[in-house]
Amino acid sequence: MAETICIPGERLGSVDHYKAGEGTYVRHGFIFSNLAGYKRTTPVDDGEIPELTVVSRKQSSVIPEVRSVVTVKILAVNTKFCSCAILGVEGKSLRETFRGMIRREDIRATEKDKVEVYKSFRPGDIVLARVLSLGDARSYLLTTAENELGVVLAQSEAGVNLVPISWCEMICPKTHVKELRKVAKVQPDYIQTT
Repeated sequence: MAETICIPGERLGSVDHYKAGEGTYVRHGFIFSNLAGYKRTTPVDDGEIPELTVVSRKQSSVIPEVRSVVTVKILAVNTKFCSCAILGVEGKSLRETFRGMIRREDIRATEKDKVEVYKSFRPGDIVLARVLSLGDARSYLLTTAENELGVVLAQSEAGVNLVPISWCEMICPKTHVKELRKVAKVQPDYIQTT
């Protein structure tokens, strides 16, 4: 079993000669490293294609991938999109945050032209979202256009956690003021009982 050191984004080989394994991804017919670590080629029997994997000597880190559900904190909101920090992937906390962006057209599945970003999210909201694409060098593109995705935790101006009352409203239990949000219909899988 051959091992060599590699870094994220390093081209490891062609899909014509290898299968992509753990710690790798395929782009344009080539296999690339997804993390810093050691490249391993698994020996195979005659006629089989060897598998390339990358393993880290450190604790493996979680990276947001396309279609994965992420937990984000909204950082800033404007008329076209909101920017956020990705805090967790599929229920696993990240050691460092990634930047994300939810565009206006990706907030809801219906009536996309009527969506107003500031009526869906506010800075500080904790949101469940799905990764649409890797985006550009600055951020991942995210969506909340599913019933299960949206705001799961938000605070009112009085500093109290808001309580959802519909798919688009939350209420402050202290002041009874209603605030507009794109509320997530939280599934039992995401609720932890204490």
